[in-house]
Amino acid sequence: MTSVPVSVAVIGAGPYGLSTAAHLRALGVSVRVFGSPMVSWAEQMPAGMLLKSTPLASNISAAVPGHSLQDFGREMGEQPLVTDWDIIPVDTFIRYGRWFQERLVPDLEQVRVVSVDRRGDLFDLKLDSGEQFQARAVVVASGLHGFAHVPEVLRGVVPDGPSAAGSVSHSSQHPDLGRLRGREVIVVGAGQSALESAALLAEAGAQVRLLARGRRPGTVGFGDAPDRQPRFRPESPFGRAWSLYAFSYHAQAFRYLPAPTRLYLVRRVLGPLGAWWLRERFEGKVRVSTGHEIRGASTDSASGRVVLSTAAAGGRAGEFAADHVLAATGYRVDLEALGFLSPELRAGLARVGRTGSPRLGADFGSSVPGLFFTGLPAAATFGPVLRFVCGTEWASPRLAKGVAAGVA
Repeated sequence: MTSVPVSVAVIGAGPYGLSTAAHLRALGVSVRVFGSPMVSWAEQMPAGMLLKSTPLASNISAAVPGHSLQDFGREMGEQPLVTDWDIIPVDTFIRYGRWFQERLVPDLEQVRVVSVDRRGDLFDLKLDSGEQFQARAVVVASGLHGFAHVPEVLRGVVPDGPSAAGSVSHSSQHPDLGRLRGREVIVVGAGQSALESAALLAEAGAQVRLLARGRRPGTVGFGDAPDRQPRFRPESPFGRAWSLYAFSYHAQAFRYLPAPTRLYLVRRVLGPLGAWWLRERFEGKVRVSTGHEIRGASTDSASGRVVLSTAAAGGRAGEFAADHVLAATGYRVDLEALGFLSPELRAGLARVGRTGSPRLGADFGSSVPGLFFTGLPAAATFGPVLRFVCGTEWASPRLAKGVAAGVA
């Protein structure tokens, strides 16, 4: 174990980890950063995916100018993505994130942190390389790692857990949806991930049905095109609305709302809704059964197909069968899934209400001194903007200043 502790260890090399590290370095803080750059985007997003967010909402925050998505396109000699009409392929965003890393976090250590524990005023860390060292502060920016949510009723069909090769999976387990070509697939969900996965599956040659509990029977929702946005409301990275403006630029005030209100807003704001450009690829290509709540799931012993039993409005019962069920049911923060944090650390973390989200202070610090969280785990404290890349603009400078003050 090294004799001189590093000031800060950042765990994660996605947009939030890279942005936090860049801001810490701009403040002169000694930091080591661990992870594979943009790994979740590269391995958990399907080929052919397009980002729902606009170029303005897809910049990774840096402390110095010249590192936006537009700057990347200009340097690469590509057509810059600037307006709300420009749609971003996931491959382009991955390349942008890695370009950002090469310039601002060039000494990223592509190893995995396997354990973090606290000893006195310091943290003991161990890497999968076998190295052990100490840090004065730790920032957890591990993205969506471990948070994929599959409803329990579907998990019961697959005792070994959801997988792309099995009969039930989560949308994050499909970097290539083409493997389901020619099969009947039920996609569960009604948000962008569900709608785009269903469209990509249909385009790949699968027979697809979307099954969701929300909305009127047979309908799904899509956002408005840029020229259909309300004209006399303030702009935000997510569209024109007073509430979206407040969540984007005044996230600090969100922390003072009652916990039940915060949790409700994180779930509901910017909830299930497809991108405006997805409508024509979806409608007429995917069968839609909404207004159904899944009550039971089983495997047909003769065919091996998954059979879902549902309840709908008016007490109607339904039954749907398919070769594969893809749960595009989002992510839920669960600190118990962060196995690299010691059981003692996890036990010492105060939570928001009865959720698995850590309770954070204004500086993103948890109830364990020196342990900070950013990205999705911070959404229950600071609001829905922390669910998106554009949240780095608000979060990273504040987090970096809080960490720097603590290790000074």
